[in-house]
Amino acid sequence: MMQRYFFLRAAAAMPLALLPGAAHAAELDGATLGWAWGIPFAGILMSIALGPLLFAKIWHAHYGKIAAGWALATVVPLAVVYGWQAALAAAIHALLGEYLSFIVLLFALFTVAGGILVTGTMRGTPLINTALLAIGTAAASIIGTTGAAMILIRPLIRANQARAHNVHVVVFFIILVANIGGALSPLGDPPLFVGFLRGVDFFWPAQHLWLQTLIIAVVLLVAFFALDSWLARQDSSAAAASEPIGLRGGINFVLIAAIIGMILLSASWRPGIELDVYGTKVALQNLVRDAALVVIALLSLWWTAAEHRSANDFTWEPILEVAKLFAGIFIAIIPVLAMLGAGKAGLFAPLLDIVTAADGHPNEVPYFWLTGLLSAVLDNAPTYLVFFELAGGRPAELMGPLAGTLTAISMGAVYMGALTYIGNAPNFMVYAIATERGIKMPGFFGYAMWAAVALIPLFVLLTLLPTVPNWRFVG
Repeated sequence: MMQRYFFLRAAAAMPLALLPGAAHAAELDGATLGWAWGIPFAGILMSIALGPLLFAKIWHAHYGKIAAGWALATVVPLAVVYGWQAALAAAIHALLGEYLSFIVLLFALFTVAGGILVTGTMRGTPLINTALLAIGTAAASIIGTTGAAMILIRPLIRANQARAHNVHVVVFFIILVANIGGALSPLGDPPLFVGFLRGVDFFWPAQHLWLQTLIIAVVLLVAFFALDSWLARQDSSAAAASEPIGLRGGINFVLIAAIIGMILLSASWRPGIELDVYGTKVALQNLVRDAALVVIALLSLWWTAAEHRSANDFTWEPILEVAKLFAGIFIAIIPVLAMLGAGKAGLFAPLLDIVTAADGHPNEVPYFWLTGLLSAVLDNAPTYLVFFELAGGRPAELMGPLAGTLTAISMGAVYMGALTYIGNAPNFMVYAIATERGIKMPGFFGYAMWAAVALIPLFVLLTLLPTVPNWRFVG
């Protein structure tokens, strides 16, 4: 029943893109928006942060309604002040122009990865845990942070289920596999996928972020191994017995390759046909890609034995939670992004002034930190897009003379998306799965503290490394 419900909702969203164009409504002028317009966005963030802590039962039963309430608290005032056409146009742009491709890709990777069953049981020793994190980190840029996380999180949890100390394993998994490892391709992390859709070459991230990613990943893996070794020595719980490791549902690797192929095809095939949906331009190649991704997900369900997903304890709840909460976030963030997009004329002018040096050139270190810190609380995909446009929005220039600026934006969005549960969508999926499996995961602020202790010193290190390729240090 849940599967049918989900697919009916997914199918119902697609025909909206086929509606004939309507009269264009004026875009929101971010320069005229005051701080009060950010209240719904702050509200949905605080709800996500405090809901599971203060009213857990109500939250888990009604989080979708709560997210919808904050979305309405954004759209209704926009309609009252700017007219229903402007409010509707803004909501359609957020959902069709930004949210749809984002959630369809996550849905496809989540579904296909959920059909890959790693059988057997490993002992959650420091060496095994570190090896699994390293494998997941390396795989994240190939099959996506969502794909790598969904394949490996359940075997990792099983391996450490009997240990008294296992929360840190999932925390480092979120940081490394669900974020850092995805820095080398548009498949890896949603912000890079947004850049790819805007014209950044598919292999550009791998060519320009490999050294920084290697530095962070190696240091984190060494730190994890040291911490896990220390906690393992204090752990008196009986370790789970190892069983031979196997792999089932191999057809899903072919389907993951098909996902990669469809994304590459959407970049190379540009028929120049666009549909106008109330002012939002929807390119035909993007519609075809998203429809193909849904079909690939359905093929995974059809071709994969049901017992594989059952053995994985596969449920739709994690992706449904992400879909509902991020729909609310993408709506509530509309005024905030408009204010950011207004540049020096908007409320965020004091922050945005920092990213430009006195000589007019981009100041890359502030680009890194501002993109990153805002990504941690605004979601990294739309934040990447705002700073991408702020830096000129011309991919040829950003991949050439301004490569350092694009490097800084990419690093900030991908790396600092790990700082909170809402910084990157896979973070919440892993959190939801771990919680379902009985892991006592830290709350919103508890996880943020874990991540900050592990990552902020490394970000400072990157800031002080002017020898990193394409990183022009501006003090």
